[in-house]
Amino acid sequence: MHVLVVHNRYSSAQPSGENKVVDDEVALLREAGHRVGVFERRSDGIAARSLPGKAAIPFLVPWNPGVRRELAARLRAERPDVVHVHNVFPLLSPAVLAACADAGVPAVATLHNYTQVCPPGTLQRDGRTCTECVGSAAPLPAVRHGCYRGSRLATVPLAVSLSVNRRRWWSGVERFFCVSAAQREVLVRAGMPAERLAVKHNFVTDPGIRRTGAGEQVLFLGRLAEAKGVRLLMAAWDEIAASGGVGVPLVIVGAGPLADEVTAWAAGRDDVRYAGLYDPARCREAVARSVAVLAPSTALETFGLVVAEAMAAGVPAVAAAHGAFTELVEDGVSGLLHRPGERDSLVACICRITADPARNQEMGQAARRRYERGFSPAVGLERLVEGYRTAIAGRYGGGDGPPPAGDTSTGPRRSTRAGGDGGRR
Repeated sequence: MHVLVVHNRYSSAQPSGENKVVDDEVALLREAGHRVGVFERRSDGIAARSLPGKAAIPFLVPWNPGVRRELAARLRAERPDVVHVHNVFPLLSPAVLAACADAGVPAVATLHNYTQVCPPGTLQRDGRTCTECVGSAAPLPAVRHGCYRGSRLATVPLAVSLSVNRRRWWSGVERFFCVSAAQREVLVRAGMPAERLAVKHNFVTDPGIRRTGAGEQVLFLGRLAEAKGVRLLMAAWDEIAASGGVGVPLVIVGAGPLADEVTAWAAGRDDVRYAGLYDPARCREAVARSVAVLAPSTALETFGLVVAEAMAAGVPAVAAAHGAFTELVEDGVSGLLHRPGERDSLVACICRITADPARNQEMGQAARRRYERGFSPAVGLERLVEGYRTAIAGRYGGGDGPPPAGDTSTGPRRSTRAGGDGGRR
């Protein structure tokens, strides 16, 4: 199969689960013998742009005509079987869907977050779940609240893009991959076409290292942001420390807007260590040395990659009992779920999972079995290729596949699906 992956890479200054998922899927497909090309833009390049170039970016967020022309030309030249779209913000835009329609190539899209129904994609505001814009054709509440980076001005391009491209997304993609059933449920309630929304959990590459022994730390690995439950974790750990601790330190790995706050909080303490950013190898080692991995997100996570990575290493997780975490963690079997946003519940779960080493080991073994059943590369490849074949069959009327390269006369050419008026805009 010939696949072209479309992705706007997030800044390398902070860990990106989406970048990792894209890279892992590309590698997996290539290892399986599929031909995979990549069409990408990099947010890292924004800083090097001229002042006028930077000023133009907000206007390109809803629609980038240059990307449409460039991608359509590449599709016509290479004739891939399917295009797999990931992130298009801020440099690609939904114009990639019109390019697919122009060239007559079916598209699938992985929905890594909630940007189809929420301008910043988080379904959260001021540390709480927010669904004001869900189901709305004009997401004005997001602009009013300045939901993206706390800025009304910065939120406008996202709100405009969501509003004007809503139907383009819904009609221009043959198959959406939701990374959890919880995410799919939200999107179906918001009015997205249920028949095109398939659940395809992210897979995790086997780390090649597993926990041996009881572990030596409790680990938080992720972005240091309010939505990830960082402040909740700090409050819970302070309560644990005041009660005498749990016998192992808390290690925090990551970067983000709360990094300075975490640094100051951890300074001078023996029970906490803020380690900053780790490279992937050190992350795997840190997970395998852990009694448990913590995921106390206050936001409705669409997946929770760190939990799956912990399971792959035979390490149980303590996670918030909402969003995708309830699908990943079997409460009391492969980990523990705490009541979302509740400090005392998080405290109780951390104490419980560190108190009984034998039970913890059993949970870790169950977590590894859960990984092998649901989140291994073999399972991921099967679901990915199945989704591609479904999209190709849908695009070409249920036939055996696409027409021969260069042949534009066979199979239905539904170029208006993503383009509205023949793809022109």
